[in-house]
Amino acid sequence: MTTMIDRHYSAASDPLSLNQIVELTGGHLLPLIGTGQSPERLSLGGAAPPAEAAANEVTMVDRCQHAGAIRGCHAAVVITPAPLSAEDLHGDGPAWQIVVAEPHAAFTQIIRHFRPPVDQDVPGAGIDSTALIHPTAQISGAASIGAGVVIEANCKIHAGVSIAAGCVIGPDCVLYPNVTLYSYCRLGARVVIHAGATLGAHGFGYRNVDGRHIPTAQLGYVQIDDDVEIGASATIDRGTYGATRIGEGTKIDNQVMIGHNCRIGKHNLLCSQVGIAGSCTTGDYVVLAGQVGLKDHIELGDGVIVGAQAGVMDSLESGVHIGSPATPQHDQMRVFAVQRKLPDMRRDIKVLQREVKSLLQDRDQDSSDSASKAA
Repeated sequence: MTTMIDRHYSAASDPLSLNQIVELTGGHLLPLIGTGQSPERLSLGGAAPPAEAAANEVTMVDRCQHAGAIRGCHAAVVITPAPLSAEDLHGDGPAWQIVVAEPHAAFTQIIRHFRPPVDQDVPGAGIDSTALIHPTAQISGAASIGAGVVIEANCKIHAGVSIAAGCVIGPDCVLYPNVTLYSYCRLGARVVIHAGATLGAHGFGYRNVDGRHIPTAQLGYVQIDDDVEIGASATIDRGTYGATRIGEGTKIDNQVMIGHNCRIGKHNLLCSQVGIAGSCTTGDYVVLAGQVGLKDHIELGDGVIVGAQAGVMDSLESGVHIGSPATPQHDQMRVFAVQRKLPDMRRDIKVLQREVKSLLQDRDQDSSDSASKAA
């Protein structure tokens, strides 16, 4: 059965042939793994980072040293700054490569074709005429629904909600007052988002050019899988090129911050005021207690638990971790045990210092007396 979401994606930007991609980027086409389909017959329907790219999509590596990122990648085409060889990928990767001087600029052009920038004019309240709304959905008259938005069956959209162009809302979702979805956000089924949460804001990414901080590309989106609940005033930034993704069944508490390009696993529990920097990955059934902080590019294995106010500076494979920097619970408890004894230890050291000083004085006095007698 064809759903409203199916119709939405079938009506998305037209696919491009491989030759059209080459013309768009101004690059040089070379074979990479085998021969694949001929350039004339290959139809490409999207662009995504290596970990997300599908078989009919384009991906990108910005340095040849990063070729390992596309080993096993399903993409048909990779944008590269210099020719790669099949040996670089151990024979497993895209069939074609397009060599360009500026891979980020070329990849941006491709993404902008498949996800065109939306109108930045301030929308008014109401539903855009191009939106697809299921007749069973309940939408407040004080909500704002942008162009091309899809809202599936039995959704409830409360007052003050703002859904920007290109968003897709699966069935049975509830968006409480003043939730904001930036363009192209995608929600699965039965997602609940509480008041004031913001999904899809630009990631905190800048490059320094001539002494000025210039924003980097923020062309991705946010993907929320089925049965996720997001607390009040939580924020989830969009990906740089692909998705910031929240896995099925995950529960996110109030005032949690999740940075761009993060991939949160299934059935995670992220408690109040957790802060996760960009490009972090968590496994399934991870628990982050209140005010836990993760630095960028951290990976947490399945079932990892991190205690309240811990600071995670290195990737963790398993177990319970506490403290800052976060260390295994057993090790950190030994540290805490020693810390509790520090006042007593400090007092004992002062007593020992006084006793040593007294002994040294007595020794010096004895030496002086012996010298006087010898004279």
